[in-house]
Amino acid sequence: MIATARTLLDTLDATFRAAVGTIAARCAEGGKLDDALLDAQQWASYELALAAADLLAARTLLDAARKGAALDAALALAFATEAIVGVGNRLQAIYAAADLDATPLHVVAGSEALLKLRRDAAGPEALAHLGAAAIEAGGDVAQVELDPQTALAREMFRRFAADVVAPLAERIHRENLTVPEALLAPLREMGVFGLSIPEQYGGHAPEGHDNTPMMIAVTEALSEASLAAAGSLITRPEILARALLAGGTETQKRHWLPRLAAGEPLCAIAITEPDYGSDVASLMLRGTRTDGGWLLDGAKTWCTFAGKAGVLMVVARTDPDRSLGYRGLSLLLVEKPAYDGHEFTYVQERGGTLTGHAIPTIGYRGMHSFDLAFDSLFVPDGNVIGEAGGLGQGFYLTMAGMVGGRIQTAGRALGVMAAALKAAVRYAKDRKVFAAPLADYPLTRVKIATMAACYAACRHLAFAVGRRLDAGGDRMEASLVKLLACRTAEYVTREAMQIHGGMGYAEETPVSRYFVDARVLSIFEGAEETLALKVIAKSLLEGALP
Repeated sequence: MIATARTLLDTLDATFRAAVGTIAARCAEGGKLDDALLDAQQWASYELALAAADLLAARTLLDAARKGAALDAALALAFATEAIVGVGNRLQAIYAAADLDATPLHVVAGSEALLKLRRDAAGPEALAHLGAAAIEAGGDVAQVELDPQTALAREMFRRFAADVVAPLAERIHRENLTVPEALLAPLREMGVFGLSIPEQYGGHAPEGHDNTPMMIAVTEALSEASLAAAGSLITRPEILARALLAGGTETQKRHWLPRLAAGEPLCAIAITEPDYGSDVASLMLRGTRTDGGWLLDGAKTWCTFAGKAGVLMVVARTDPDRSLGYRGLSLLLVEKPAYDGHEFTYVQERGGTLTGHAIPTIGYRGMHSFDLAFDSLFVPDGNVIGEAGGLGQGFYLTMAGMVGGRIQTAGRALGVMAAALKAAVRYAKDRKVFAAPLADYPLTRVKIATMAACYAACRHLAFAVGRRLDAGGDRMEASLVKLLACRTAEYVTREAMQIHGGMGYAEETPVSRYFVDARVLSIFEGAEETLALKVIAKSLLEGALP
């Protein structure tokens, strides 16, 4: 059946590429994509991005199925079958809107091969049998081949997460506490903040490549216990470290990277502004030249961990010519004391101030996202990443940093999904409904099978993309895997909550935390729509132009 699924995917891929080519032609003028024409095709571009994610995930999962366990192979077939159906439906809608001949799509949709797959690999009986196997495995599915060092690190952090993070996670969430030193201190000792920093600068990444699978594996292990109290701690040093490596001077690298690797100071990333979210090129926080440095004035918002952080990576407009757009932005490192709690005021000796107020949120508690107000806050020239040569390079350096943040966010989504899937399995086995365990009912088994298949697809895709990134592969795929994994995390945690019934809605049950935490994943580190339209679809369309 795997060969059949691959053949159908290949046929579907040809129709997908035809759709991309058609939309690209409609968005181009003079051989280049035109922004106004692109905006007119937002719906089609969004659907193409989602289809691209499903196609790549299905192919990746089928490749892994050839050498995986029987359960994982069956999960791969189930996901691939649903992907073929789902992508076919998306493409049919695009073909209809574009007035294209959809005959090839109808041939696939009505083929005996697909009907057989839908019955034998993804039909109710097949999924119920698959769900029973996933329940028997305790929800521990989707085994990914890891090198010995990565496997050892993953196991070490899984034990730490279970023994140290998990007992604190509920209290941190329910009482809206700041991540305590009881978690931060041992994580510093374990080297978690230096995973993406090269060994020559005090980190743990081998010289010459990033070891992205290690970062994904550790992130997943920590996020399974708590997204906000553990799994997200790596994200900010990951982004800042990559920005420094991409554009910092050697002096800056040697000063900052060892400190970031040691977790002293902790860092935060200040990009989003009240009027500008994912539209980084339009940011307006003002940096004004002064003797020896810059004065920052303006506001930032959704700056996660800004209170506890000792350094902020701030995107500021250092060139007053607004017509320059993204070319007028620079990255500045703002040093400040670390504060616990939900608000702070930092006053410099020379009079500049930085104030912060935590934003109340339904989930993702522990790190807190802050509104920040800068009032003539002084930043020395040496704290501009790249110094004089870094002026105007802020947009590019931010994007270099975000590649790591996006694939790491996919790892966070994997951890939340793993926790939700295992919780659903445990509850289904323990909970009796109408005198029988919930896990004995076919619908429960179908739900768990579908959750497990979706998780398997995201997990295999994340690690495959991570390996390709280390080998110099397409950076667009980091956005693609984030798009899929974060959307899927919402579905998996929703279904896990549903299996819990009324208890799933109670704060005392961890699955309620998984659900509200998962909801933020598609919003930060590049909103879903921005990734789909401005990164994934744009890359696909540019590649289709002659």
